[in-house]
Amino acid sequence: MPPIDRRQFLVAGLAASATGLSAFSARAENGTEAAQAVLRRFIGAASDRFTLRLASASDARPWHQTEARGGRVSITGSDPVALTRGAYSFLTSTGAASMSWEGDQLSLPRHLADHGRVRRESPFRYRAYMNTCTFGYTTPWWDEARWRREIDWMALHGINLPLAMEGQEYVWQALWREQGLSEAELAAYFSGPAFTPWQRMGNIEGYDAPLPQAWILKKRDLQKKILAQMRALGMTPVLPAFGGYVPKAFAEKHPEARIYRMRAWEGFHETWWLDPADPLFAKLAGRFLDLYTEVYGAGTHYLADAFNEMLPPVAQDPRAAANSSYGDATANAEAAAKLDPALKAQRLADYGAALYASVAQARPGAVWVMQGWLFGADKAFWAADAIAAFLSRVPDEKMMILDIGNDRYPDVWTRAEAFRGKSWIYGYVHNYGGSNPMYGDLGFYRDDLQALTRREDTGNLSGFGVFPEGLDTNSIVYEYLYDLAWGDAADSQDAWLHAYLRARYGQSPSPGLMAAWNRLIEAAYQTRYWTPRWWKSRAGAYLFFKRPTLDAVDFGEIPGDHHELGQAVDALILSADDLKDNYLFVFDLIEAVRHYVSGEIDGRIGAAIRAYASGDLARGDALNQAIGDLALRLDALLGHQPDTLTSWTKAARDYGDTPQDKAAYVENARAQITVWGGKGNLNDYASKAWQGMYASFYLPRWRRFFDVLRQSAAAKTAFDQDAFTAAVIVWEHDWVKSNAGEGLSRPTDPVGDARALMRMTRTEQGVIL
Repeated sequence: MPPIDRRQFLVAGLAASATGLSAFSARAENGTEAAQAVLRRFIGAASDRFTLRLASASDARPWHQTEARGGRVSITGSDPVALTRGAYSFLTSTGAASMSWEGDQLSLPRHLADHGRVRRESPFRYRAYMNTCTFGYTTPWWDEARWRREIDWMALHGINLPLAMEGQEYVWQALWREQGLSEAELAAYFSGPAFTPWQRMGNIEGYDAPLPQAWILKKRDLQKKILAQMRALGMTPVLPAFGGYVPKAFAEKHPEARIYRMRAWEGFHETWWLDPADPLFAKLAGRFLDLYTEVYGAGTHYLADAFNEMLPPVAQDPRAAANSSYGDATANAEAAAKLDPALKAQRLADYGAALYASVAQARPGAVWVMQGWLFGADKAFWAADAIAAFLSRVPDEKMMILDIGNDRYPDVWTRAEAFRGKSWIYGYVHNYGGSNPMYGDLGFYRDDLQALTRREDTGNLSGFGVFPEGLDTNSIVYEYLYDLAWGDAADSQDAWLHAYLRARYGQSPSPGLMAAWNRLIEAAYQTRYWTPRWWKSRAGAYLFFKRPTLDAVDFGEIPGDHHELGQAVDALILSADDLKDNYLFVFDLIEAVRHYVSGEIDGRIGAAIRAYASGDLARGDALNQAIGDLALRLDALLGHQPDTLTSWTKAARDYGDTPQDKAAYVENARAQITVWGGKGNLNDYASKAWQGMYASFYLPRWRRFFDVLRQSAAAKTAFDQDAFTAAVIVWEHDWVKSNAGEGLSRPTDPVGDARALMRMTRTEQGVIL
């Protein structure tokens, strides 16, 4: 059976009649049946050849055991997720099937060969997944079928601790209505669908408002179905809790309350945070969880992040006037640094204890979960003594810390002395902003996790997780990481890669294909953190994706080995004759071409700026033309990929029920991946290497820059960067309100186009570089 094209897979409604995806609610009477249902949706009738059994006794470590005899596969495991993981491990290790965001490969033989008994266990009780930001960068337009598929993906990859953040606006709305907020005040409070995570974390309020009521109700209904499926599989969904942020309208109605006006995050306006010492805090926190439980049922793990990229107001006197200002980040950081250490520790301890109590009062026995990102992102404030104080009065068994950033901030858990007995999860963010350059570091992940499990100073390490801000990119990274978490990647990387490619493409890779992929790993997958995304405090995955500036001439090369990347792409193209009809191979080839050509465009940008600056207009024009030719050819090629500007905006449009909602969702979607919002430096943070973005946004923006730069060079006048930036910001906002870049065509010969594009880069190198 050929691989399944994800675009066709989704358009077909996930083959609801054959796989049961039209009925999202979990119908399984027990975990074994729920696991069997996942398998049935994945491989269809072949799932009847798999017998799943739960072990009668629980074990300290999750495990699964597989064995194939007489054409049947028997799988025993410690829990339902272990069963699905065991089935997936068998299928991938035999090359029979694989599941990824871009599509599935199913090639189960008519008769399954015998396979000896294999037992795998994970050293991690929990395998966590998702980031609070994922619910803005990826999922705002997901429907029931798409969520069902993602939960199946989680189960097959052995994940049992997912974040479950959908649907909470319905509860927040009910809470604030009870507190006397009017419908107009509520409409001004909630931010647009693609920006809800930062609303929830207290970074923003009312951006791109109002949030349509239809969206709130759809997400309410969706969350009920998400939780039913997760719970049927024995997963532990992490649910939201109250972290202290309140609407401005609530603060104005309570002048007597200890509410701080927090800093204006990334150019947005300030938000408002209620001191946990104020009696209102416990009241609001408890009522939120009561309302949440009424709608969605009780949970065991609740996420409350009070200080996401916001410093705790420890320097403020809690006895001071209500609604006091804490809005200047620099001034307050300086004040906190001068504060008596004992007083700072006391206030942090008070905050930690009160946040825990706010969960415990409403859900006795529940675990307070928080992300540990702040301990790395605000390292100067969160020194070891500050972390210790914050955790000091929370019972060890009632707290879990998600130490998500070990690919960027690897010293948090050691500085925190492994969080002093608290349960904690070790993991990586990997993807920021849902942006999609080709990167990861397979060797680092292997060595890092092996070293972690051997250490004796990890305290109450309870799990491992991957916490991407966005999904649908670099599938190999996530396949490898969850294989590592289950001991399925213990052999050499070469052996793992052979099995991965066999499962992904449905046939054993040739020596040439193996060599090509090994070169690709050497070129692109030895990069732990994508440094260009935040170059000179300016966002964008590549230079081409950043708002144009004259100092772009100083931009260095993208991470990895660009020359080796070109060789890897050439080697992949040599394998294309045998695999040109294999959807997943063509997808991978185009991703590699995209990454290489984007680097080529970046190099030409710097050369063009230097040429114009030196007065060499002819050379600048030639490079400018080359940039445009490459960008347009690449944009056309990317029409083969499932994710495009059109697919993103179509999903947003389809989510609306009225013309007004449809238009609002599309504008919201286009804003997030470009201007983002506010007056800070978040523009292009969620940049996307998609069809439509190269041709309609990035290229026209750079062409405007080169036009002005050329005019300045020809007139021998200084280039006015400020004037250009002001003008291009107006253009960007006009683009958000347009439909530019949508409705483009899919290539009929993607492999041929990829070959031609690579030949084009070589020709231009010889002529103008």
